[in-house]
Amino acid sequence: MNTPSYDEDGFEESAVGGTAVAENLLEVREVSVQFGGPWVLRDITLSIARGQTIAIIGESGCGKTVFMKTLVGLVSPTMGAVDFDGQTLANVSREELSNIRRRIGFVFQNAALFDSMSIFDNVAFPLRQNDPSVTEPDVRDRVMMHLAEVGLPSDVTRKRPAELSGGMRKRVGLARALILRPDLLVYDEPTTGLDPIMSDVINELILDTRRRYPVTSVVVTHDMHTARKVSDRVVMFYPRRRLNEDDSQILFDGSPSDLEHAVDHRVRQFVRGEAGERLSEMARGLED
Repeated sequence: MNTPSYDEDGFEESAVGGTAVAENLLEVREVSVQFGGPWVLRDITLSIARGQTIAIIGESGCGKTVFMKTLVGLVSPTMGAVDFDGQTLANVSREELSNIRRRIGFVFQNAALFDSMSIFDNVAFPLRQNDPSVTEPDVRDRVMMHLAEVGLPSDVTRKRPAELSGGMRKRVGLARALILRPDLLVYDEPTTGLDPIMSDVINELILDTRRRYPVTSVVVTHDMHTARKVSDRVVMFYPRRRLNEDDSQILFDGSPSDLEHAVDHRVRQFVRGEAGERLSEMARGLED
């Protein structure tokens, strides 16, 4: 498999011979996931265009995290398939899947930094692991560049994760995700646990990353401010257990500006944070 090359500004160079590049980076085709019990995901079909930022929203238990893991091959669909840049993940070898994952950056909910490493070594880790030809001066330049991009001072490199605030750790996580210049960035609840100001700092960094790099982004979030601000497109999932057999699990797929006026009342209730009929369901013992 050919790993894309980038110019000095971080943008992907043209394919040799003018080979056509598929418009969609990700194709999710009738994906269903089951873990020995009820369906978590059922018949999900989505196309995600190159350069698009898509927010995946929905209440707890609707399958957002499972969907995110399925996109990158960490969970195999029970039925259906996921294509990344034209390759069906279920059909590639372990080595090819590893190569694909090098093209994906993860920004984890709790940053998932290595406690025993300095901030410098945390950010440098993917580069050192995946590019044996890289020199230490190059590593330093890349680490310092990406830390600067997320607004962190140079003296932070000597610190350990425990010495940083939650917001700083999230920014380190973003810098680390960018170090391999990925084609796809996956954000797992990027603003969870942050105050409103720091949450908006993270939102601005997501927007800035999209301006700097030709990256496709999937943002899994409960934060409606984040969903509205950073995304081109919002997709809302609904828990499979609360649907009839033939109902679609995707309640909404459209622009952020259309959320408030969605036809489905369940979408409007979620966006506004209204309990709606949930209280009556709880009273009837229908809520898990």
